[in-house]
Amino acid sequence: MDLFLQLLANGLVNGTFYALSALGLTLVFGLMRVVNFAHGEFYVIGGLAGWALTNAVGLHFFLALPIVILGMGVFGLLIDRFLIERVRDQGPETGILLTIGLSIFIVNTALLVVGTAPLKVVSPFLNRPIFIGPVVVTQARLFTVALCAVLILAVHLLVQRTTLGRAMRATFQDATAARLVGIRTRHVYGLTFALGSALAGTAGMLLGSIYVAQATIGGIVSLKAFVVVILGGMGSFAGAIVGGLVLGLVEAIWGGYGPSGYVDAVGFALVIVMLLVRPYGLFSKQVERA
Repeated sequence: MDLFLQLLANGLVNGTFYALSALGLTLVFGLMRVVNFAHGEFYVIGGLAGWALTNAVGLHFFLALPIVILGMGVFGLLIDRFLIERVRDQGPETGILLTIGLSIFIVNTALLVVGTAPLKVVSPFLNRPIFIGPVVVTQARLFTVALCAVLILAVHLLVQRTTLGRAMRATFQDATAARLVGIRTRHVYGLTFALGSALAGTAGMLLGSIYVAQATIGGIVSLKAFVVVILGGMGSFAGAIVGGLVLGLVEAIWGGYGPSGYVDAVGFALVIVMLLVRPYGLFSKQVERA
């Protein structure tokens, strides 16, 4: 039982990371209908930027984190303005090819700059274990889970309770009608992509402080984010959260009781089952399916 509880705790931690990573992808696809295959590379940029600021420059973690968030937001806005906007009305295939090319460019640029070595973001928290009954956690993991939860709640409130959020939801439902009532959809698209990029970069820096930041891990991050989005339902906030937690828990339990070499394959098995049983995900709605 103690092992099972520890695996549940590990799964919840990883699931929170997955949820935050997938939330940006859900925003971009749900509103902009852009399948962003460079999402994992945005995660990588956030992790490497966090390492550079805390290690090479020497900034404190809590000073570097808002810089990474703002910087990734600006980066996402520029990507939308100069790349995504040019192919917005040319069909999904063009956007897919564009983001694949962007992914390849970012990966190879990162390899030229920092190489393949794993890099550690300097964290202000100790790795001293904290015992909660039979469960062992660390300060860094507790802080990261709490911050991820706060960010997810903040994005939910932004989308549901603010003027920008209403404009985003109106654009998602009918972009033409949104333009007719005066919503500047071009700005909505740009801010949405900026928000998605900022969330991916934040996840990269947070996980880089617990594990490592590396130039070559963007591919697996993108795959896991797509797994979460498919499990939860395209464009669904609740689906991204639940899908991330489900994936984290299943991987942790499988890694504890089954062959650990097949942990990454578990997520794809879940996707196959979901596509057979409920192709639109756990939290898809009839209007979103249409």
